[in-house]
Amino acid sequence: MTPPNPDPSLVETLRSDLTATGYGVVGVEELLGPVAADALHREEPVPALRRSAASTDPLAALVRLFLLGLAVPSEQVRRALPRLGVAGAAALGLVEESGGEVRALVDLRPYTAADGHGEVDWWIASDLGELATGRALRTDHVLGVGGASTTLAQVTVRSEVGRVLDLGTGCGIQALHASRHAQQVVATDISQRALAFTRFNAALAGVELDLRLGSMLDPVAGSELDLVVSNPPFVITPRSADVPAYEYRDGGRAGDAIVRDLVTGIGSVLAPGGVAQMLGNWEVTRGSSWDERVGQWIDESGLDGWVVQRELQDPAQYAETWIRDGGTTPDRDLDAWRTRYGAWLDDFASRDVEAIGFGIITLRRPPLGVATMRRLEEVTGTVQQPLGPAIAASLAAETWLSSSSDEVLAAAHLVVAPDVTEERYLTPGAVDPQVVLLRQGGGFGRAVQAGTALAGFVGACDGDLSAGQIVGALGALLGVPAQDVAADVLPSVRGLVRDGLLVVA
Repeated sequence: MTPPNPDPSLVETLRSDLTATGYGVVGVEELLGPVAADALHREEPVPALRRSAASTDPLAALVRLFLLGLAVPSEQVRRALPRLGVAGAAALGLVEESGGEVRALVDLRPYTAADGHGEVDWWIASDLGELATGRALRTDHVLGVGGASTTLAQVTVRSEVGRVLDLGTGCGIQALHASRHAQQVVATDISQRALAFTRFNAALAGVELDLRLGSMLDPVAGSELDLVVSNPPFVITPRSADVPAYEYRDGGRAGDAIVRDLVTGIGSVLAPGGVAQMLGNWEVTRGSSWDERVGQWIDESGLDGWVVQRELQDPAQYAETWIRDGGTTPDRDLDAWRTRYGAWLDDFASRDVEAIGFGIITLRRPPLGVATMRRLEEVTGTVQQPLGPAIAASLAAETWLSSSSDEVLAAAHLVVAPDVTEERYLTPGAVDPQVVLLRQGGGFGRAVQAGTALAGFVGACDGDLSAGQIVGALGALLGVPAQDVAADVLPSVRGLVRDGLLVVA
């Protein structure tokens, strides 16, 4: 299939028609209702088929055409796209008409960007998925906005910056987000088809991007960038003739080498203080831990590094996930399923891999020249998206803490973040709690166990007294020298500031 044509006048007309017809996230959800809309998000089309078939709204024709991949009578499409018409949609490469019916050649779906810069509605074109075609994906398939794309968009730091790189742009969704807070956005990919889809999507959104063809960091070698975002082809796929390699997910390297190379090499294109954020997989070999392996990458990079492992799968689970992702299932092609499953297990066994981790990687070229942050943690529970603001605040706090002595910290006035609550657990009849937890309502949802002194310190953090004054008061209250209280409390206070439970007033 040929990617859509970004003809300026036709694209403008398309945008006008889609807006007038109400083809947006809210409009589609109202048309389908919550049950059908949720089912469609799970790739279950039957409720949406029934709801859209019962509607005479022109919006229903666009849902059936672009989201469900159905043939729609030409007259219904003309009513849904009155200015563009079927001929205009065909000229853009979006549809084809035959025998009085129209079929979509691409997936075109509404998307609402909500990233701290207000909400904006876009439409994202990509290749038709399995739901529409009923068959396995092409190896040069251009993926639309999936779960990984959404995760990366939500964890990205959205500070106003100069230059941003979207490495491995795919359909261009990260680049579009970046355009809202950057002066210039460079989007790269090894796939000409992906860049063509990005060009169309940028035109439809009214956004200018600098598109460059090339692998990894080659297209921006010698640059100094303020932000790099990447949803790279991180899937660990056997290099076997029996296993297809998909451009959007397979980097063509053995094991987790592509993620390692990005982590260790990306500092070469970051400006001082520049941040890189990416998703990735990493292998956990027998007898080792995930943070040991990824920690070596961070050390080699020379950058500040913060890695959050969100999921851990065994080789069998991982194989099942990605074989299905490509459209191969046991009921569709049992022989191919077994062959590919075996190839994945053999590939992992050859490197003694017993688990595969997935997570979020945040790197920063140290603002002061020397790396001070090395955090590797596992957070598998529910988090409050978007995480971007929490990550940005933590990076800023890390910079302040790394240059602040205990004397500077003691002079600071701290306040408890508004989303923090305190939980006390007492044995029935007891006066004093056995456990005190400080719980963060937003961000990573951290729970910190606090002793008597730390709980008292946090309870007094309303901005009126300095940290040193609170320590002195606690010492007098507990009958303990102030320096002993400081030695007990201040290291934990640094952690609470770093994680956003306490904020410098």
